[in-house]
Amino acid sequence: MTTDATTGTTAGAGRAAGTDEEQIRALLEDRAAATAARDARRFLAHCAPEIVQFDLAPPLQLKGPEALDEKAVEAWYATWDGAIEVSLTQVEITVGDDVAFSHSINRMHGTKADGFEVELWSRATTGLRKTGGTWRIAHTHHSVPFLMDGSGRAALDLAP
Repeated sequence: MTTDATTGTTAGAGRAAGTDEEQIRALLEDRAAATAARDARRFLAHCAPEIVQFDLAPPLQLKGPEALDEKAVEAWYATWDGAIEVSLTQVEITVGDDVAFSHSINRMHGTKADGFEVELWSRATTGLRKTGGTWRIAHTHHSVPFLMDGSGRAALDLAP
């Protein structure tokens, strides 16, 4: 169950979320919770078959079946030791009749299998389509800023 801190409304498995925005917020929170649970099937269940993904890791883009590869998600989960925390902050959602988008600042925290502790803030934009009354993720874009000093290095030490 998720609670919107702004409105105090609650959505979860026990009842269908009322508005489109509530449904989308619950979908985004469930996707983050799926990572914490290391549940690749649940993580991908919210995606449209034609999804286009621009993620932090190479390649530049993944489309459709490439982006929906459950084994690839499970392999990524296996690079972590223990919990993978994902927190969505500053979530803004804009909804139309059958398309919507959100943007947020997300925190990922955990320990990699080699013992390296990760504390990463990133930016996320998600595009959604409503098909048959159900919202599905059609596009994701995750990024981190990079230093404009000529080094090309990612600015991984930023936090809101």
